[in-house]
Order: sequence, then structure tokens, then C-alpha cells
Amino acid sequence: MTSDNNSTRDQILNMLKTKGPLPVSDMAVALGITEMAVRRHLNTLERDNLIKSSLVRQAMGRPTNVYSLSQEADELFPRNYSTLTLDFLQDLREMDGMGKVESLFKRREDRLEETYRTQMSSSDKLRDRVETLAELQNQKGYMVEWDQDPTTGNFFIKEFNCPIAQVAREFTQACNCELSLFRRVLKAEVDQTSCMAKGGDHCVFRIHAAEQ
Repeated sequence: MTSDNNSTRDQILNMLKTKGPLPVSDMAVALGITEMAVRRHLNTLERDNLIKSSLVRQAMGRPTNVYSLSQEADELFPRNYSTLTLDFLQDLREMDGMGKVESLFKRREDRLEETYRTQMSSSDKLRDRVETLAELQNQKGYMVEWDQDPTTGNFFIKEFNCPIAQVAREFTQACNCELSLFRRVLKAEVDQTSCMAKGGDHCVFRIHAAEQ
């Protein structure tokens, strides 16, 4: 049952992607199911913010709702951001040298620090800042967990996904800047003990108060 629901949902998303905004009646004909069944799937997709509806006036008859993809739904379809970014960085290195690439990553680090500082906990407790940083990284898709070693008091941030892994494998500046960013926003000493870009299963950062 779940498989059938997912299949119909995917068909609706693909249909809206390739054919543009459609009314329920057209989708029902194309899928070979009832309009009521289509509406059930649309309700779920609308709840998940994957589609949106708008009222369209017709030459004859009452206005009808047509459905289209939301911006969130666009992200479900294949993207090639990493390859494009990697191409640009490789071109920049060839044209202007590694110094220019490093400057670019530093600018990114500064921009992220400014953004993160406005959202970081104002608490003086390192624990609160670590928790907030983990939440911010989670929002960017890093799949983060954090904990504290009861023996040493050190904190650990573990990232199980790297959204920029393809870039980081060739340009270690990405990893260096992330480490520097953590040190700056946490106001603490941070060491990276494992790195996915260098063959680790996940990225691990050990954090302890700078004054220790």
C-alpha cells in the first residue's frame, strides 16, 4: 500500500514537473484513477509543502484549482551543484592560482560566521553554544549529533553527512574553513579528529573551552 502511494505521489510530482500546472481532472485521466484518489495525494503533497494551488478562471463554467510544484519540490529532482561548483573552483585555480581559491573560501567562512553569530546562543555556557551550532549545521544538511564526554568534559560534534563532500575532497580549504568557523563561533579550542573528505566514516570535532 505504501509503495503504491509513493509511486502515485512520484507520478504526480513528475507530471507537474514536465507538464506544468494541472487541474485534478487532467491528473486523474493521466493516472487512470479517480479524482477523489488524486485529491487524497494532493492533500498530502500540499501538507508537505511540495505543491501549491491557484484558482484559474475558465471561458465557461466555474473557476477551477490548478496545481503546480513549490520551490521545495524542485529540490527533489536531480541537481548538479557540486559538479558546477567544482568546475568553477578548478577554473579559478588555473586562471588566478590557489591564493584566489583560498580567499574565496575565507570569504565564505566570514559570511557564515556573521550569519551564525546572529543565531548563536547568548549564553556563556559552551554547552549551549555547541547545541546551537549543531542545530544550525543540521539545518544545512550535515546530519549532526553532539555529546559530552563525562570524564574529560570535552564536547564532540559528529557530522554524518557532508553536503559539499565532492568539493572538500579536492579542496581541503573547505574543511579548514569549517574548523576555523567552529573555533570562532564557539569561542573555544576545536580539533578535528576525523574527516570524511580524508577517508573517515564521518567528521568529528572535539571541543573544549579555550581557557582550559
